[in-house]
Amino acid sequence: MKKITVLFSLLLLAAGASAQKMNVVEGDFKFLKDAKAINVVFRYDDMKLFNENKTEQQYIKERSEDLNAKNPGTGDTWVRKWEGAKESIWEPNFMDLIAKTVTAKKGTVFGLGKKDAPYTLTVDAVWIYPGWDAGVMKQPAKVTTLLTFTETGNPSKVLLKIKSENAPGNQWGSNFSNESRIGEGFEKTAKTLGTRIIKEAY
Repeated sequence: MKKITVLFSLLLLAAGASAQKMNVVEGDFKFLKDAKAINVVFRYDDMKLFNENKTEQQYIKERSEDLNAKNPGTGDTWVRKWEGAKESIWEPNFMDLIAKTVTAKKGTVFGLGKKDAPYTLTVDAVWIYPGWDAGVMKQPAKVTTLLTFTETGNPSKVLLKIKSENAPGNQWGSNFSNESRIGEGFEKTAKTLGTRIIKEAY
């Protein structure tokens, strides 16, 4: 029992040390007050994973080979699941929460492919820790992103740049899907961003 208590204490300390941070790097929120629509773009070009800062290609190769070694075919299935998670889980989770926190309260519409919108929000995935779930014990995912608002017609014009670090992919009950936990991290990112927009733009 003592060992379990100590272990849980260490996990709590680790969680506290990596709590989500959202800091403005450049610009301010003022322009968002009168914005009616925001185009949203997601990018994963330079995304790194785990403390080793693995590239996505490296992670996919290692994990698929490991899964296939244990059970042939499961690694190939996982690759398709991972690659589809961006459009089926991560991005919808982000969009749903930004709609609930901003659109529902202020009417500003965030949408994919809204190239006629005056402003564009680019969500760059910088670093991801997928977390893990062993039933009794678990570790949430962590998602770090760079959130950049620019003029749609002039992408070099940065109006607001925010660094969101270690947004947690918390879990209720068991969740054995890395992709789902990461999706919750994107959800938390959008919720915190939306709260900041409401607080600082209006």
